[in-house]
Parts: sequence; C-alpha cells; structure tokens
Amino acid sequence: MGISALVEQIFEFIGNHFILVSVFIFLLVAFFINEGKQGGAAISTSNLVKLVNHEGAVILDVRDSKDYKGGHIAGAENFPFATFDSRLGELDSYKNQPIVLVCKMGQHSGAIGRKLKAQGFEDVRRLSGGMAEWTASSLPVVK
Repeated sequence: MGISALVEQIFEFIGNHFILVSVFIFLLVAFFINEGKQGGAAISTSNLVKLVNHEGAVILDVRDSKDYKGGHIAGAENFPFATFDSRLGELDSYKNQPIVLVCKMGQHSGAIGRKLKAQGFEDVRRLSGGMAEWTASSLPVVK
C-alpha cells in the first residue's frame, strides 16, 4: 500500500466519521490547553521584562547548570530540573511573589509549575519558548 492510498483511506475515514473526528480534535486541543494552564500561564519575553521591572518577579531557570552558565537572564536563579524536588524548600520565601519559570524551549517548565502550584505558589508563569525565544528576540544574557 502506497502513501497516496493511505492518505485516501484517512480522508475516507474522516468523511465517514466526521463527528467522531471532530470530538477527538476538540478533546485534544482542550487537553493541551488544560495542561498548559496547570503549569502556569505562558508569558512573552516582553511581558517577562515588565513583570520583573514592575512586580518584582522571581525568575527560576530550570535548565542544567552547564546551560545556565552558558548564558541566562539577568537575575535568574538556577534550579535545575533534575534536582528541583530536593531544593523546593529554598523557594518558600517567594510564595507571595510572581514566579516565572524558564527552560530551554518551554518543555520542562510546565511540570515544575504544577509542582509549585501544588505547594501553594499562586502566581506561577512560564516563559513561552524558553531561553530559545529569549535569545531569538536578541535580549541580553549574562554569562
């Protein structure tokens, strides 16, 4: 069976089961939206700058130490993903401040955000796109 036959069968299935496919797509989108919100709202690089300057947000960089030393956002504290659970107690003094989580591309910050929310941290956010987005926006890094 060739690729074109497979694609034809997929479109035939979608045509025959339109409601089923629509419900599946809706649930898939709802799942990703829900997962994203549980780990904290995603914010842009410009919103991160405003949050730090006007509300005293704490930036937690959850990348490993090697990546952190290679370049990080000024004022960011390094709490590597691998050792985060053992260091969670160090963050208690930040419970009443906005916290912004930063990772390489946004993949680990959601899991850390859920952990922080479970510990009573209310204002947890994630940098959309992580450090990749920060550097792509030509924003300064500290080495």
